[in-house]
Amino acid sequence: MSTKIGVIGGSGLSKMGVIKDIEELEINTPFGKPSEKIVFGKIDKVEIAFLSRHGKSHTIPPHKVNNRANIFALKECGVEYLISTAAVGSLKKEIKPQDFVIADQLFDRTNKRENTFFDEGVVAHVGFADPFCKTLSDLAFDVTKDEGVGAHRGTYLCMEGPQFSTRAESNLYRSWNMDILGMTLGPEAKLAREAEMCLCAISSVTDYDCWYIGKEDVSVTSVVETMKKNSVHMVNIIKKLVPKIKYKRTCECHNALDNALITPVDMLNKYGNLQVNRVLLKRFIK
Repeated sequence: MSTKIGVIGGSGLSKMGVIKDIEELEINTPFGKPSEKIVFGKIDKVEIAFLSRHGKSHTIPPHKVNNRANIFALKECGVEYLISTAAVGSLKKEIKPQDFVIADQLFDRTNKRENTFFDEGVVAHVGFADPFCKTLSDLAFDVTKDEGVGAHRGTYLCMEGPQFSTRAESNLYRSWNMDILGMTLGPEAKLAREAEMCLCAISSVTDYDCWYIGKEDVSVTSVVETMKKNSVHMVNIIKKLVPKIKYKRTCECHNALDNALITPVDMLNKYGNLQVNRVLLKRFIK
């Protein structure tokens, strides 16, 4: 099955009946099983592949998400354009709860996550100066603005979690001029680049973390309440965005590995994983 558009996020998209003609497929990867079965279906007659990051019942915490298996499985299904959705906290007064942010930069502070496909047998260093596909992100930003919600561009700080920030950490991130923070996007973005996917990240703001004196500190209760309010807009954004993804990939995302491999190509079969070679490195192997 080959599907070019992938969506990774919460389970709400599949539960709200947006995806039609659903089929589910269990996929095994060299890195283990993804968080859930891949859901194949259609949005406005456009085929997509959807993956619930934390599992259908939200049983997988951020630091335990098997990001390598998730991204690899989507790549093996043919995904070239990936939309990553998540809830985030705001580090700026003007970025309010119930607003949406399209990430244009990333600061990854995670340290326990597996974030590369190339750590055994094959060595690659992909360029990552601009972590998100500008073409896809611009398209997502325009669609988000048209939804009538507060729409922003900004830098996503990815923290380890699963605990929320201390007030000292939150204020430090603000001093670094970060815009939003969450617990999932860092490893996903790195792996998506290695998989040569066009990636955009659509984040729905649920809270002000804990830096804003006079506002309630972030809690699971407040996050879930605001997520419910944001979910209708997120679904509408995805519904409108997916049919617009028709552009030819001329960005650097689609050939990110061209100048990244250090291991000689004639050594890939000898030292690399056969399935990784077939899915990620096929064009380099003669």
